[in-house]
Amino acid sequence: MKKWFLYIFLGTAATCTVSSCGEDFLEQDPLVQQTASNFFETEEQAIEATNAVYFMLRDWSVHVFSYIGLTDIHSDDAVKGSTPNDAAFLRELDDYTYDQFNIAFGGVWSGYYRGIRRANEVIDKVPRANINDDLGQRLVGEAKFLRAYFYFFLVRGFGGVPLLTGPTISAEGITRATEAQVLDQIEQDLIDAAAVLPEKSEYPSTELGRATRGAALGFLAKVYLWRDNYDDALTTAEQVINSGEYSLAPDFAMIFRVAGEHGSGSIFEVSATSSQVGHGQGGGGSQFNQVQGVRGNPNLGWGFNWPSPELEASFDPQDPRRDATILYVGEELPDGSAVIVDNPNLEGERYNQKAWVSEQINQGAAEGNIRLLRLADILLVAAEAANELNQTGKAQMYLNMVRQRARGGDMDILPDVTTSDQAQLRTAIWNERRWELAMEQQRWFDLKSQGRLEEAMRAVGKTNFDPTRHIYWPIPQQEVDLTGGDLSQNDGWN
Repeated sequence: MKKWFLYIFLGTAATCTVSSCGEDFLEQDPLVQQTASNFFETEEQAIEATNAVYFMLRDWSVHVFSYIGLTDIHSDDAVKGSTPNDAAFLRELDDYTYDQFNIAFGGVWSGYYRGIRRANEVIDKVPRANINDDLGQRLVGEAKFLRAYFYFFLVRGFGGVPLLTGPTISAEGITRATEAQVLDQIEQDLIDAAAVLPEKSEYPSTELGRATRGAALGFLAKVYLWRDNYDDALTTAEQVINSGEYSLAPDFAMIFRVAGEHGSGSIFEVSATSSQVGHGQGGGGSQFNQVQGVRGNPNLGWGFNWPSPELEASFDPQDPRRDATILYVGEELPDGSAVIVDNPNLEGERYNQKAWVSEQINQGAAEGNIRLLRLADILLVAAEAANELNQTGKAQMYLNMVRQRARGGDMDILPDVTTSDQAQLRTAIWNERRWELAMEQQRWFDLKSQGRLEEAMRAVGKTNFDPTRHIYWPIPQQEVDLTGGDLSQNDGWN
């Protein structure tokens, strides 16, 4: 069965709100008895269908195991972690010995295209439903934003991918669009979304986590920077910066605690709650934190995705962000609920402090939102674009705003960057991205955008990296086979 094309986009997950499931969840009629053709008849159904797209953001195949493997572990910022023989497919990503059959590629392909399929149904059906025009436009805007988000991940990793913008039920005739065509569609979706979505402050607190105008513009700025369109990247980033909707939270470490969720610097994050019902089962939880949580003592997670020694060494020793990013043996969990005791089965044990599990909650589907876009990221997008446009003063200003927050009022550390040399300033901005966004699944894409993947992998001893094969991920072989070869494979993987 061509499962990612035939996937029934509405399931029990569609009854969930963006943040969690309501108490009436078990009283709902089973949605599997309904079809896309007869579902979009009321405002409630249109909202539920849109919520089903958001639900994919907590799904195992979108933002959990394969996701951290293809981002952090695949880069120089992290190593696989856990015990040596656990999750061999992640070890292959870590040391670049994988092939087109590695389950990580098939996992994210399936998950992200399920999200796209759900978004396409909303975009197609909601305008024809009998609902309030303003609400309908907003829901379509949310779906376009989410479709753009899913495609932006896919195109940066795989290059050109099938560009599906309407309901699709068959793999027949599916081929790859060019990378430029996919990016063009992403841009248009984000432009459309920004035109109709509310600002963050215009949503009630119960709706935090929905797509906003700022989120659409923020990702649009990142797309422009990815395409070396520095003028539009700077202009769009500054729309977010100057909107009055966001500010840098004064305490960097607090951003990654429960109290920091949807904080002043948060532009887009995935809401998750502690729940006995985990990924793919209709619950509000996510296993994103669980797979990275402390393994063994206390037993709060699976212990994958360790910050690398090279990442640790790259920080200024006085930079508070280092200790707010790396959780060491002997250290308390950020909420003080437990102290990490050395696990004798693990060598080089350390953890991602931006994704942790408290001893006080159920770890099966742990709370802890997934931060996808922060103001600091957009400030550094603006700094990079401004530097490439020879607007040195503006580049310095945005870069130093991030450094000023990082130093936390201690004027003896992290001095402002004052160089006016474009190459030196570019390096300073790239370094700042690494330190500010470490372990937030940004590094591999940043290195690729900067043209430094081979250099970085060689520097950390990943000698299997081959620039003729590893700049793009292989298309999952099972997807090539499903189309009878119509879906072409990336170079070096046939």
